[in-house]
Amino acid sequence: MSLVRSNFTVLLLVAAVFLGAPPGGNARAQNDALTIAAASDLSFALQEASDNFEKQTGHRVRLSLGSSGSFYSQIQNGAPFDIFFSADIEYPKKLEEAGLAEPGSLYPYATGRIVLWVPAGSALDIARLGMKALLDPAVEKISIANPRHAPYGRAAVTALEKAGIYEKISGKLVLGENISQAAQFVASGNAQAGIIALSLAVSPAMRDNGRYFVIPTTDYPPIDQAAVILKSSSKKEIAAAFLAYLRGPEGAALMKRYGFTLPEPPGKK
Repeated sequence: MSLVRSNFTVLLLVAAVFLGAPPGGNARAQNDALTIAAASDLSFALQEASDNFEKQTGHRVRLSLGSSGSFYSQIQNGAPFDIFFSADIEYPKKLEEAGLAEPGSLYPYATGRIVLWVPAGSALDIARLGMKALLDPAVEKISIANPRHAPYGRAAVTALEKAGIYEKISGKLVLGENISQAAQFVASGNAQAGIIALSLAVSPAMRDNGRYFVIPTTDYPPIDQAAVILKSSSKKEIAAAFLAYLRGPEGAALMKRYGFTLPEPPGKK
């Protein structure tokens, strides 16, 4: 097993602890935790933020990570989350319009970016060729998130079309259920290249094990991301405190470190 695959797998397992109660975990402790449904581009950023928040406040945080579209459907069907962090601002807006979100809680927390990532040992010259490197015959599989329900997947398709190569390489695309799975495909060697979130490319699992080309933001629509507190939540005050932490200096610095562009402060353009 390669080092990059090992590191990525281990860190995904760490993140996966938050998907359910830990082995032998206390059911009451789980019920007392703030539950967050989050787009998987936030896997490492929110894990770190949650750890910091817990240390500072004593409030436990339980993360569920996946695609924004899937969580949107689950929440419509009554899934018991306290906060929803979406990679597509339209999903929280729709929940707000449907009366499923706490009024006034919508928080556009960041804009995401996509990159073309290849393992460190790849011979592809992505620095010089950019997206055109995907036309190399050595590239047999290219991983992206499923564009049907993952905003990063839709951005990847648009960028490929803008580069004029989508039709040429569409048969090589391997679709991950979410952007973390797309990253896992290329990190594990099951794809020779992947279009993934910048936040994952700079994560501890991938930053030293590959190279990436930052795709110009003019090549795809803005990946505007937002969070919302759900109306069904019984922990609205704790949820509001968590969002306040992310808005603060420490949370903002953390998000920037993971490659996110933050919204301008109110009154500042």
